[in-house]
Amino acid sequence: MRPSPQEPRDHSFTRRSLPGPTLSSTSPKSAENWGSDMTFDDTLRGTEERALRDLLMGSRLVVDALNGLSGCALPNWLLSAGVIAQTVWNAAHGFDACYGIRDLDVVYFDPDTRRNAEDAAAKDVTSRLGGLGFQVDVKNQARVHKWYPDRFGASIRPYESIEDALRSWPTTATALGVSVDRGELMIRCGFGLTDLLDLVVRPNRVQVPPEIYERKVARWSVLWPKLSIKSWQEGVGIEGERVVRIKY
Repeated sequence: MRPSPQEPRDHSFTRRSLPGPTLSSTSPKSAENWGSDMTFDDTLRGTEERALRDLLMGSRLVVDALNGLSGCALPNWLLSAGVIAQTVWNAAHGFDACYGIRDLDVVYFDPDTRRNAEDAAAKDVTSRLGGLGFQVDVKNQARVHKWYPDRFGASIRPYESIEDALRSWPTTATALGVSVDRGELMIRCGFGLTDLLDLVVRPNRVQVPPEIYERKVARWSVLWPKLSIKSWQEGVGIEGERVVRIKY
């Protein structure tokens, strides 16, 4: 249980250069890639947003990724999902900051849903982040409904905003992203930060089927054993609420 929140403080994002990391996602026990000696428990003494900012700013990977994306022209862009949540989980476990992270998910929301526009965006972002040694995945959330049926076998309603997209993602803990605005770290999340900071993985049932959730948590529970994995029945949202029809 975290202590009661204190008064919020201003924690601005500082464009700083940390020592170049040896980016390894396979070694859990290394102290490398953390730029601060602050422990996970130390960060939980203030507000939830302050705690998340402190944790993320301690990761060389996150800082370097945000520095790379700073000034990016994509509308409503976010460094999101796994790299954010798993940085928190690594801090809680005392693992290397990069442990278990597979890729850097960057999302944005642009009414221009042409495929070649998204391809150009992906090329730009990859040029900014490709040197960090991780696969870069770039998706315009305004066009997800166009490819979702072929990939997942169901049609979904188009997202109306980046926040609308976040509220459809598979778990409450990973439905979030961060960006930089005038030097300040900005946090956007679909379900708040409590589950993330409490190491709770809870399904969001409005769009993804249970088998996708089960596949994700099967991997996560092995890599991060302190996680509290909730069953499908303990999830949030009405099952399949965002699904328009099943593709046969």
